[in-house]
Amino acid sequence: MKAKDYQDFQTDGDLDDIDYEAYEAVAELDDESVAAEPAYKPAKAAKSARKANGKQLQVLDTMVPGRDLGAYITAVNGIAMLSAEEEQELAREYYYHENLDAARKLVMAHLRFVVHVAKSYSGYGLSEADLIQEGTVGLMKAVKRFNPEVGVRLVSFAVHWIKAEIHEFILRNWRIVKVATTKAQRKLFFNLRGAKKRLGWLSQEEVNEVAKDLGVDAATVVQMEGRMGAFDASFDGAADADDEEAGQAPAYYIEDTRYDPASSVESEDWEKTSTDGLHVALNELDARSRDILTQRWLNDSKATLHDLAAKYGVSAERIRQLEKNAMEKVKALMEA
Repeated sequence: MKAKDYQDFQTDGDLDDIDYEAYEAVAELDDESVAAEPAYKPAKAAKSARKANGKQLQVLDTMVPGRDLGAYITAVNGIAMLSAEEEQELAREYYYHENLDAARKLVMAHLRFVVHVAKSYSGYGLSEADLIQEGTVGLMKAVKRFNPEVGVRLVSFAVHWIKAEIHEFILRNWRIVKVATTKAQRKLFFNLRGAKKRLGWLSQEEVNEVAKDLGVDAATVVQMEGRMGAFDASFDGAADADDEEAGQAPAYYIEDTRYDPASSVESEDWEKTSTDGLHVALNELDARSRDILTQRWLNDSKATLHDLAAKYGVSAERIRQLEKNAMEKVKALMEA
């Protein structure tokens, strides 16, 4: 097929309505047949084939939602829907014989349903094209696992897989930090806003009511309401912020001082001073009080009050009093 004819095919007519199978048939014509009919227009032939055959399953390999969403939606709405008998036949072809062409036809015939489901999640601020693509992944997973012998339509089975993929995408991309990780948190993320009957924070009665309706803890409801009401903050501050705003960025008050040389030296000096002070204070005690503190606090195997009472021939209460007095004296000496 000559380059000029391909250009005519691209420019003549509405590309959204092209039957790509008819175009592939036209593209197989050799140069001689095209030369014999110079007035032949491939796009017109494609349209004629489409009109003759009615709606057909079209090959949309080169069309994705992100390229032209309006054209994509128009294209998938033009794909013929399958009857129950056609769907069963295709499903059995793939389930028993792994016919990939049958799986492709099942997926393409249900793309309009993916668009319908994806539009219901447009309120989360994410690209509708991305939602459609994630939903399409869920549809393909559903087709792969669909058992035609169960006796249900594919759309009833696929809706759960489509929503699962869209939910996972929303949770990953709604915020920089993932706000919902547990099953209860996920349930609240997609149902809390709808459960609110008014604007503003929930009262305790409303929290208890939402928790009862969704089968989660009241504390989880309060936690998720706070997470969903918060917003992401830039760690370094905005690039165009003035000195006052930049000084309030987390980078200026959340810092890691573990490896700061000044902090390390200060920590070592404090530890050495405390250790030296403790030895000096213990040497100021009498032998019995020093032994009681050593046995009770400084040895690896700690002695009990009764052990020390048996050793010195006094009551356990007396050992406790001696320990308390010795601790107060050591504390006073170290603070002096």
